[in-house]
Parts: sequence; structure tokens; C-alpha cells
Amino acid sequence: MKKLVDSIRFCLIISITSQLLAQAPKKIIIEHSDFFTVNQVEAPDAALLTGNVRMTHDGVIMTCNKAYYFQKENYIKAFGNVQLVQGDTLYLNSKYAEYSGNVKKAFATGNAVMSSPDATLATDTINFDRNVQEVFYNTNGTIINKENTLKSKSGRYYVSEKKFRFLTAVTLTNPTYTIKSNHLDYYSNSGHSYLLGPSTITSKANYIYTEKGFYDTKKNLAHFLNKSYIKYDDRLIRGDSLYYDRNREFASATRNVKITDSINRGIVKGHYAEIFKKKDSMYVTKRALAVNFVENDSVYIHGKKLMVTGKEGNRIIRAFNNVRFYKTDMSGKCDSIHSSTKEALTKLIGNPILWNAENQITGDLMHLIGNSKTEKLDSLKVINNTFIVSKDTLGTGFNQVKGQNLFGKFKDGKLHDVDIVKNTEVIYYMRNDQQELIGINKNKSSKINIIFENNDVETLTFFQDVDGDLFPEKDLPENARKFRGLVWRGDERIKSKDDIFPPEENMDNEKIAKQTKAAADKAKTPLKPRKETVNYDKKKGTNKNKK
Repeated sequence: MKKLVDSIRFCLIISITSQLLAQAPKKIIIEHSDFFTVNQVEAPDAALLTGNVRMTHDGVIMTCNKAYYFQKENYIKAFGNVQLVQGDTLYLNSKYAEYSGNVKKAFATGNAVMSSPDATLATDTINFDRNVQEVFYNTNGTIINKENTLKSKSGRYYVSEKKFRFLTAVTLTNPTYTIKSNHLDYYSNSGHSYLLGPSTITSKANYIYTEKGFYDTKKNLAHFLNKSYIKYDDRLIRGDSLYYDRNREFASATRNVKITDSINRGIVKGHYAEIFKKKDSMYVTKRALAVNFVENDSVYIHGKKLMVTGKEGNRIIRAFNNVRFYKTDMSGKCDSIHSSTKEALTKLIGNPILWNAENQITGDLMHLIGNSKTEKLDSLKVINNTFIVSKDTLGTGFNQVKGQNLFGKFKDGKLHDVDIVKNTEVIYYMRNDQQELIGINKNKSSKINIIFENNDVETLTFFQDVDGDLFPEKDLPENARKFRGLVWRGDERIKSKDDIFPPEENMDNEKIAKQTKAAADKAKTPLKPRKETVNYDKKKGTNKNKK
């Protein structure tokens, strides 16, 4: 039993001794010096080393012209052409340096330069903590990394990750752009930049602002969150999430997208957008909405898809699938819209319907024509199967005008003078000044002219081959008071900008709102840089490639 206890005690002593020896700091080894002296006046309690001094300690090599070696403290003070080398990954040069073998920390000052295979840092003073493999400085520093130059008042370098971290003002300059930030993580091997605070990216092409983002300086690819926007000369792009490809001048935006066109006085909204700057084109979907400011009024256009192409003065807007539009005194629907600023022409294609005041206008094709000089709405053209319908103001009947084509003129933004030509027919409820029904006018002619005042019919004029009469209400049966093809669609009328989206898309928007809230909550969390594939070998002081 006693032998067993003694054996256990011996094992414990050996184990503790091994741990103490393992934890004991290694001594600095002086490998070479031209001269070795002791000078108590110049360096009390230290050995004076001069000429081609070379020392090693736990994987680092230190050289200089002169050094004070404090053997008891395991400490070095180095002077002149000082260089500390760690493997093939880090070189630290300065005029003066101190190194502690006990705590494995180095201090270098006087034109201090830290070099690695990827980058070079130049500053006045550099501190290096080998225990955690971190370099930090609090004096103005300049980092050169291939085409990128970074300047800051302070910074930290993580050797194993090859990452620079700046928590004060830093500027990254590239031949193409300049990044400014108060919080930047920069990986020198990959060129990846993580912007974690208010930051700007300025170039000839655009201006970018973000409070949380990622930028690949090698591939020129970026992803931005948190109050981010991209500003071109004439467009401002906002969204909860922005993707940017500088090489292609392409940007995409997701959720709560808003694109402002300052020159053409327009706004495009949606929940997904793609913008090609070089092609001057833009594609927007998911609750897409275009708002254009015309004649002190706003024109709202909605479609499942919106496309804007062309430069200023030759811009084309296209809207597809279930298109709806609204203006204070006009609204409508159709399958698609094609609008050209150069021609000042907007085509309503596929089952178009237009509501002007209380009048419902339909036809096979509609053209809204503007005046390119005054930039005001000038005229309306309806091609084939023209039908104008309005409810009788006091009765239950409908005022109706049929014909092949319609040509109308606008006055102060309102439809004023209308000609309906070829095979025209009219059913109209005639009333006197007291709004008493005089009779129902039903006739045919070659052409009809209508003058509107204050959105009401002021005069009706019939031209050529007029055939019809004014019938007393009792003499015209109900089935004769409607033309074939009459479809009253008043319940579909878009009466405000809030009606611009169909009910089914309002339901979809509730889902998008929930997704947006979830994304916003996620965006509040810090952006975590991905783990780099370069690992540091602490034993050898070198990098090893991860297989």
C-alpha cells in the first residue's frame, strides 16, 4: 500500500514539474554579436551587444546594430536597423524596439514598418503581442495592400486571420474609389472589407452610403444593409438590402426599394429592383409603383413588372400585367403600358379603360399624347370600338356614346373637347336647368363633338347623316336604352392613390411586411465576417494552407 502511495506521489510530482517547466518562459538566446561588454554606466544590469546582433526566441529572430540584454528580466532593448522576423509571415522593422521574452510582447518605434506577404504597415509605433498574435498601433498609419491604400490614426492586425480592424476614422483608397468608415474590418489576403458603422464609398460612377456592408475589393462586389443607398448623377437607389457589381455597373435592391429620379422628377418603388447603369435600364417588380410629377400633380403607375430604359430625353417606361394608373382627375387599367418621353406618347395596350371624372372610356387601344414643350397632357386618342359611358346624374340610366375612333383635347389637364368619328351612336338623358328630365336623345351620325366643362357635358353636336330623335322617357323602353356591349365598370374605378394596388397584392404585401420586419431585426445584429481559410501555425510561426 505504501509503495502504491509513493508511486502516485511520484507521478504527481513529475506531472506538476512538467507543467511548470512547460509554462516557464523560454530564455532569449543571443546567437551572435561582434562585441559583448558590460557597461554599468550606459546599461546598468545589462549586457551591451554591438555589431550584427542576432537573437532568437520561441520562433522569432531579432537583429539590430546594438542591444541591451537584461538576462534576469529576459528582456531586450534594440537600437538601429531593428528587425523582428516571425516565420515567413511577419517582418517588423524600426529604429528602436523592446522585446520581453517573459510575456512575448514587442514594442517598436521610429519609422516602424510591419510587412507580411500581403500588406505593409508604416507608422511611428507598433505593438506586437505574440500570445494572441495581434499587432496594434495608435499613431497615424498607412497600409499598402496591392492597389489599396489604407490610412488611419489607429488600428489592429490579427496575424492568423490576416485581418486589419479599425475602430476610428479610416480611409481606403483605390484607383477607382475611396472608402471612408469609422469601423472597418479588412482582410489583406482576400481584399474583403466589412463596413460596420457609418461608411461612404465615393467614385466617379457613384456615391454609396451604408451603415453595415461588405465590399470585395478584388472582385468589386458588394452587399449593403442598414440605411444604405447608391447615388448616381440622376438617381438615388434605396433598399433594405443592396447588391452592387462595380465592374458591370449593376445594382439590385430588395425590400422597401425606392429609386428617385431627380432629373425626370419621378420615383419608382417596389420590393425588388435591378439597375444597369451602363444600359440606362431599370427593372422593378413585387408591388412595383412608378410616380411621376406632371403639372403640379402626381401620376401613379402600377404593374406586376416595371421597366425603365434609355437616357434622359429618350426614356421609355413599360409596365406589364394588370396595369393600373391614377391621377387626380383621371385613372385607368390595361394589360400593359408603353410610355416614351421622346415622343411624349403613352400607349395603353390590352383591354384599356379610362375614367375621366365621371366618364368611363373604353376601346381597343388608347394613346395619351403630351406636349413635349410644355410637358403637359395634350390629347387622347382611342382606336377602334370607342365607348363613353356615364351614369345619368339623377336617374338610373346611362349616357352612352359609341363610335369607331375618338380624338380628344385636354385643357388644364382635363378632357375638354372630344370628337367621336365613324358610325357614331348616342343615348343621352337631356335635362333642363332645374335638372328635370326633358327626354332621352337617341340617334346616329357620322361624327359627334362633345364639349366638357367642369367635368360635365356642356354641349353635344352631331355632324352629317343625323338620324334619331328625342324620346319622352315613357316612349323609349328599357331594352332600347342600352347599346349592345355596354359594360358598366364603376366598381373597378381607381378613386385614389391608395387603390392603385389590387386587393390580392395588398394581401401579399402583408407577407412582405412580416419578412421585412424579420430582416430588419436580423440587420440589427453585427455583421460577422466569414472565417478565412488561412490558419496560423503558432509552433512554426508560419501559415499553413487549409485542405
